[in-house]
Amino acid sequence: MTGLICLNKPAGISSFGAVAKVRGITREKKCGHTGTLDPMASGVLPVLLGGATRFLDYLPDSDKAYRAGFQLGAVTDTLDSTGRVLQTRPFSDVSFQALQQAVHAFQGEIEQVPPMYSACHVDGRRLYELARAGKEVERPPRRVVIHKIELLSYDAQNGTGELDVLCSKGTYVRTLIDDIGRRLGCGAMMTALTRTAAMGFSLENCVSLESLQQLRDTGQGFAQVLIPVDRALSAYPAVQVSCAQSRRFSNGGALDRTRVRADRTDGLCRVYSDSGDFLGLGQWTQEALAVKRILVKRD
Repeated sequence: MTGLICLNKPAGISSFGAVAKVRGITREKKCGHTGTLDPMASGVLPVLLGGATRFLDYLPDSDKAYRAGFQLGAVTDTLDSTGRVLQTRPFSDVSFQALQQAVHAFQGEIEQVPPMYSACHVDGRRLYELARAGKEVERPPRRVVIHKIELLSYDAQNGTGELDVLCSKGTYVRTLIDDIGRRLGCGAMMTALTRTAAMGFSLENCVSLESLQQLRDTGQGFAQVLIPVDRALSAYPAVQVSCAQSRRFSNGGALDRTRVRADRTDGLCRVYSDSGDFLGLGQWTQEALAVKRILVKRD
């Protein structure tokens, strides 16, 4: 089986655990995912299977969209509702208008300090490993882009609400909510998180673990939910080659660049046969279109 399954990961399970379940249901040994979601988060998790896993390292960075729940007046060690409460503060004077102003202040390019409970590395160790050992270390801020942030709802009496966020890769939404709480002076924690879009896929493209299991149990197979891997590589320009060139490329041979028609002749590109079949990724050099990755299909 070769392709991509866009999983709607349920909350309460790690991304690794979700992929393990996909592996067990599909019985495909080679499985890998991109864009890790925290256990409390749900939503879009692209899972590559079979020969498609060869392209994991070449998936282009993409913006991601989230819907997040929050609670004002509480600060935790994990910046979300799974953590230990460190502080509680009153929030009754926070109006919808004040909250909206604070939210919109974070639109654009901002700096974020990665949370201690995260998978970022410091001195060769993941931050969450240090946090679990009771250690806190200095983390350099990172630049991220909040393309759009919208306050969807706010219950002033309970201090709860929802945000829609469109952001660049590497953005921590719980840090964003914590920063909003700091700006308001009352603190805030994330209470729920759903990734609604990533890598050009949305929740409408996703399938649940239960639906995958049903496809297995009913003998229908997974063709109806299997997405061709080149859809995840659409950021790269496409090049079509002749029948003879297809055979050479598929066997690992570089193509004379003067004999390949292309609008762009730099960087990576998707290579297709004359009949439109995806062959793999090519890399332009001064002399040739070299093979970067070949698609090896697995039944």
